[in-house]
Amino acid sequence: MGLAAVVAAVFFGGFLRAGASTQAADVSRVLAEIRARDKGQLAISEEDGRFLRVLIGSSRAKRALEIGGASGYSAIWMGLALRETGGRLVTIEYDPARARELADNVRRVGLGDVVQVVAGDAFTEIPKVPGTFDFVFLDAWKKDYKNFFELVYPRLDKGGLFVAHNVVNKRNEMGDFLDVVHEHPSLWTTIVSPSGEGMSVSLKR
Repeated sequence: MGLAAVVAAVFFGGFLRAGASTQAADVSRVLAEIRARDKGQLAISEEDGRFLRVLIGSSRAKRALEIGGASGYSAIWMGLALRETGGRLVTIEYDPARARELADNVRRVGLGDVVQVVAGDAFTEIPKVPGTFDFVFLDAWKKDYKNFFELVYPRLDKGGLFVAHNVVNKRNEMGDFLDVVHEHPSLWTTIVSPSGEGMSVSLKR
């Protein structure tokens, strides 16, 4: 199936269809619960979650990093894709209570072997994660985006993707980051808005 067909299937096809497995039903229920409890509006939108799944599936990413895991909504979408690619995700969440909730939600949908949850300050924890990354999703403190990018970029594989959230609705909080990714000589960057919040997608050449 080509990329266009994959995109169409994910965005326009229902997540659950007749005959879907019990596990898929559980995933749908857990995702809905996370959104319902998200009083601080920390979770990404469903459209953005589906887009992340498409990006990972189409790029065949296997070594993913998430900076700012919140309660696990985005980690579940990425974990579903990484299950298919044979990859793994390390997701880092600063708040201890949210990190526990994140880990519990990941286990509830059967992704405990795909998603590793790390509680702590990402600036401290990222250097402890071994290896390189071929996919990075950033959704943390907006004013730190440039600093996070500079920390992770040397470990981003050639051909890897660096994706950042809220680059449209919170653009004024991360101007320095957007300048860097748009002007970087080794990146191709575009801005997409599946839900209006906006994501920058940067390919390391």
